[in-house]
Amino acid sequence: MKRALLVIDVQNEYFIGKLPIVHANRSLKNIIKSMDEASKNNIPIILIQHTEVENNSETFIRGSKEWEIHDEIKKRKHECIIEKNFPGSFTETNLEELLRNMNVDTVVVCGYMTQMCCDTTARQAFHLGFSVEFLSDATGTLDISNNQGRISAKELQKAILIIQATRFSKVLTTDKWVECIKNHI
Repeated sequence: MKRALLVIDVQNEYFIGKLPIVHANRSLKNIIKSMDEASKNNIPIILIQHTEVENNSETFIRGSKEWEIHDEIKKRKHECIIEKNFPGSFTETNLEELLRNMNVDTVVVCGYMTQMCCDTTARQAFHLGFSVEFLSDATGTLDISNNQGRISAKELQKAILIIQATRFSKVLTTDKWVECIKNHI
């Protein structure tokens, strides 16, 4: 098994911007732990950075402080940063080519937001033939309200993790994932 850790959209928008992640410090701690453990175990780390291309967007504006990758993430070892404009990290990027050139067969998903970019990327990876490990406590979301109703971050997180575990991913806590990589599982 050859893994790569995808650190998806851990950008300041979710900490100081218009999209505050619920319990962001808790999930950030686990994202950092997953990166540190990946580095110790020679698992390549790829940072994904979202950029909004709509002219009237109020979030993820290239060059803004909110658009920047969180300092704690940026300062850790990583192979590269892939910029994306859609929820899926594979859409109109070179991510698949990069992973194939590295002989990766398993992607590990962490970052933000669970129901949007993490879920979409995991599903895309599954459809492309990769195995997927989804870190349940190294992902996060926020309360959402729209014309269809309201859902809490906690309920949304739980729903996506259940769906991911049903078909697309092996859903693990960060500690369980670290145990697996240390035991070469």
